[in-house]
Amino acid sequence: MIDLYYAPTPNGHKITLFLEEAEIPYRIQRINISSGDQFKPEFLAISPNNKIPAIVDNHPVDNGAPISVFESGAILQYLADKTGKLLSQELRERTLTLQWLYWQVGGFGPMLGQNHHFTHFAPQPVPYAIERYLQETQRLYNVLNTQLEKNAYIAGENYSIADIATYPWAVSHERQRIDLADYPAVRNWFERIKNRPATQKAYAVADQK
Repeated sequence: MIDLYYAPTPNGHKITLFLEEAEIPYRIQRINISSGDQFKPEFLAISPNNKIPAIVDNHPVDNGAPISVFESGAILQYLADKTGKLLSQELRERTLTLQWLYWQVGGFGPMLGQNHHFTHFAPQPVPYAIERYLQETQRLYNVLNTQLEKNAYIAGENYSIADIATYPWAVSHERQRIDLADYPAVRNWFERIKNRPATQKAYAVADQK
């Protein structure tokens, strides 16, 4: 059983997407970030960076004590290695998948997050920041579109943790002032993932918790 410390953010959705796709039993432990649950000592013992998501694997493959994992990319890689799902063991496909996973956690997430912040949440408009992060968002969607023009999924023909990491950030494309019609390969990829039964279940389960 996996305990998932969760809030309904793009990074939180990454993990429910994996767990539903891989059909792994899990329990959601809701972290109310608005009320400061992420700063409680018991959560910091699991996630010292005071961010969601984090997991506790109560039955690790070495049969030892429970293992806690924080950082969404590390969690996805851990779960993929644990289950043998959504991350190829073939050298080239695995390497490509991990490159795009790290691209998402290092760029596509943080830059789009800054876009969200300065467009919707900053206490006063900062035109330079708004334009700077919009341009970087557009650049990253172009990078993604170019990759998806060659493949059905980010790392090839197989759905993987690279797609699972990236999709939840693309869900908010309208709030990022992105029109997916300008990125047709991304749009087609987005619709394929949106229509997966596990994707629909993951978002529905999240809404119920």
